[in-house]
Amino acid sequence: MSVSASRLVGLGIAVSALAVSLVACGSDNGDSGSSGGAKKIALLLPESKTTRYEALDRPLFTEALKAACADCELIYSNADQDAAKQQQQAEAALTQGANVLVLDPVDGKAAAAVVASAKSQNVPVIAYDRFIDGANYYVSFENEAVGKLQAQTLVDTLKAAGKTSGNLAMINGAPTDPNAADFKKGAHSVLDSSGFKVAAEFDTPDWSPDKAQAWMEGQLSAIKNGLVGVYAANDGTAGGAIAALKGGGVTPLPPVTGQDSELAAIQRIVAGDQAMTIYKAVKPQAEAAAKGAVALAKGDKPESTTEKSGIPSTILDPVAVTKANIKDTVVKDGIYKVSDICTTSFAAACTAAGLSSN
Repeated sequence: MSVSASRLVGLGIAVSALAVSLVACGSDNGDSGSSGGAKKIALLLPESKTTRYEALDRPLFTEALKAACADCELIYSNADQDAAKQQQQAEAALTQGANVLVLDPVDGKAAAAVVASAKSQNVPVIAYDRFIDGANYYVSFENEAVGKLQAQTLVDTLKAAGKTSGNLAMINGAPTDPNAADFKKGAHSVLDSSGFKVAAEFDTPDWSPDKAQAWMEGQLSAIKNGLVGVYAANDGTAGGAIAALKGGGVTPLPPVTGQDSELAAIQRIVAGDQAMTIYKAVKPQAEAAAKGAVALAKGDKPESTTEKSGIPSTILDPVAVTKANIKDTVVKDGIYKVSDICTTSFAAACTAAGLSSN
């Protein structure tokens, strides 16, 4: 056989081997969950406007999954706040042979269709961060407690400043997010009996900071003079509200709440523009979800601490972050370094807050 012919035969063998490998990797014979082979776990996150999902949830879940199951394969998608797109992503993950879906839904009600489709293929679903009826497991935080903690911190901040009455603007989360309804309910349970008046209220479509800002701008002419505080359900809407307040010439800024401990929010707290945020320790949440996914993929029951609507659940506790405890929360847990927070424009404020060094 000539050298050229040998090379062609060798190339043919290599191509055939590659083709077999590609078919094996991409096949979906529907029995991967029972074959004992490597498991496929799909993580389906809802959007990227809230920075926690790409900055924290995705890498922390990936790390936790690798620690719990070294040979598990992660299938990842982000729906960009589009429920129809998320359903397509879920179907694609099922087609790829996902053994478990870890789903943070764009729309909690619409996600019931995803659960039904998955269950028809004997694929369990973990409701991650947001509740979904019919899921096999739920991992989140005590959502009404989040709203209560935000509202109580706002009331305490106002009273510490000598204020016992005045107008509040209330900027809630997305009406399609079941968690937003819980935050709102918890906040109202505190604010409605606080002596302060909710003078204007808005449910923010898609949790959009831009929409929160536009709404706040539209309210200023009516409530600016008596405004003493702003309840904002998360850090994105808080940023929109603060931009509107600054643009409208409101000085000094009233205290504004938040949630998710985004870096920009921590910096606003250091600078005095935002009063607080909620720290939901994403690492234990991601770890619980990853361990639960591996257990379900193997046909086992995930560890749980309680139940919600009959679904085994792991529910974690939120923490209020103010200027006084930044170092003992997000810095201590390694979410941010002091150098991440204390960039040049925040250096003086960081020194005043005792954040000049680790």
